[in-house]
Amino acid sequence: MGEFWPVRDVLTYLTGSWRVERTVRDLASDAEGRFTGTTVFAPLEDEGLLHHESGTFVWQGVARPAERTLRFLPGQDPATALVLFSDGRPFHELDLTSGRYVADHPCAADLYRGEFTVRDERHWRSVWRVRGPSKDLVLSTGYTRLD
Repeated sequence: MGEFWPVRDVLTYLTGSWRVERTVRDLASDAEGRFTGTTVFAPLEDEGLLHHESGTFVWQGVARPAERTLRFLPGQDPATALVLFSDGRPFHELDLTSGRYVADHPCAADLYRGEFTVRDERHWRSVWRVRGPSKDLVLSTGYTRLD
């Protein structure tokens, strides 16, 4: 088996519940935060998946509840998806044909570059590098299947 685990059908692969562990590191200040929680990928009424993440984010010793919602819609073939923010704006494409994908998302003056890697049927990860005039962050997230 290689370093990455190819995914033939990304929406089928993601469907279900995942434990999430994320570190957020501010490279400018060397501050670090941690998010722990769950992500559930549930079928949307028409097609695709609703991604709902909820848990606790600890930053500089202060714990706060945190959540976000995304939509994963079918791409041009089963190994691909289009990821949208909850309000329908495009976020990035995702292609796990090889088990690894790099996506860019420009946001105002900042650039978000995400690398997605799949280890096996129960583990995948994303690493977002955020650079801009006021941001210099690395967000590393590990996902482990719960069901």
